[in-house]
Amino acid sequence: MKGIKLGLAALAIIAVTGIANAGGVGYIDYAKVIDNYDYAKQVTKEVDAKGLEMQQYLVDKEKEYKSLDTPLKKQTFEERVSQEFKTKESAYMALREKREKEVYDRIQNAAKAVMVEQKLDAIMDIRGVFVGGMDVTDSVISKLKMSR
Repeated sequence: MKGIKLGLAALAIIAVTGIANAGGVGYIDYAKVIDNYDYAKQVTKEVDAKGLEMQQYLVDKEKEYKSLDTPLKKQTFEERVSQEFKTKESAYMALREKREKEVYDRIQNAAKAVMVEQKLDAIMDIRGVFVGGMDVTDSVISKLKMSR
């Protein structure tokens, strides 16, 4: 019984000490960060341009398709274009994922630096915070602008 009381007292001390040392939780508005981060805007433009290239490719191929005169030529053309488009689409998706990860990693690194500077325990996205926390969105944006 004495061991249980001693254990409970130790847990209470640890809990109180942990709470006393807690730095709090910050949060960022990720959409606002993206909107105010020039590199993210540049990446978005690059990815959108590739998407437009794919759309133009399809428009051009549709014109070619309409000029074909036999069903066999049309079928061969469809098979070839379908394969080419799948290759282009895969390359586009890989580019998009890579570039979005680069942006995310840069934002995450800036948020980690802000977390350390402001002695926070964590930084969350604003969508995960119902009440409380400290908005560090502007600090993260400033950190990103300084790290050009």
